Amino acid sequence: MLKGISFGLEKGEVLAVIGASGGGKTTLLRCLNFLETPDDGRLELGGEVLFDAAAERVRRTDDATLRKNRLHFGLVFQQFNLFPQYSVLGNVTLARRMLDKQAVKEEKKRLLSEMNKLSGDARRAAKADLKRALAAYAAEAEKRTNEEALALIERVGLSDKLNAYPCELSGGQCQRVAIARALALTPDVLCFDEPTSALDPELTGEVLRVIKGLKSGDRTMIIVTHEMDFARRVADKVMFIADGMVEEFGTPDEVFGTPSGEKTIAFLSAHGDAENE
Repeated sequence: MLKGISFGLEKGEVLAVIGASGGGKTTLLRCLNFLETPDDGRLELGGEVLFDAAAERVRRTDDATLRKNRLHFGLVFQQFNLFPQYSVLGNVTLARRMLDKQAVKEEKKRLLSEMNKLSGDARRAAKADLKRALAAYAAEAEKRTNEEALALIERVGLSDKLNAYPCELSGGQCQRVAIARALALTPDVLCFDEPTSALDPELTGEVLRVIKGLKSGDRTMIIVTHEMDFARRVADKVMFIADGMVEEFGTPDEVFGTPSGEKTIAFLSAHGDAENE
């Protein structure tokens, strides 16, 4: 259970969330990704209020708005959660194809609305062109989706595995596919829930290198991790959560170098990362 969690990030910053298992780290990510609904609080992104518990109690957010809000966030799970029946390319493009399909429906609705304003020969001509226009629109969307997916798959180093299925990949490769899939929807905030916890030690490095390579001024990332050295090297801010509360928040030098809370000091000492150990 989270208790009064409050923090802010600038666009492009990387936040590492650390703490013992069961402290609330995963729950925080689930709330941010609208997989769980907080009892209280607000969530703002770029000046827009995406969630307000007080307003939610009066008027429940409709499903369409909920789906739209979720698109602001991407989540990479611990256990990959790839679809076993789809190839690497299929997994990365699946969500985007679903959005493309909805976009085609919206475009059809728009074209029909325009056609209904016409009459006579003009309307008959527009009706004849409708199918062709929709086919061209869908083809362009599919081309764009495939091109973007190929670029993402190349970025995570799996261009030679396009047609491979999850059962044919190592754990590290599966996690890299999951990262590419999350990026495919171009989220404003990319979240990682202990992305290396299900991996053998020798595979952890390859995933951490990919995550580090994603850091840029345009992409905000929140990484729940037990890799203290990685958090210290990559994060702009570090948040230590214990028993559902923020016990420490600051720069890596502040949290790892000069922790002020007793729980933080004890946690870092147990993980061999306190400088005063």
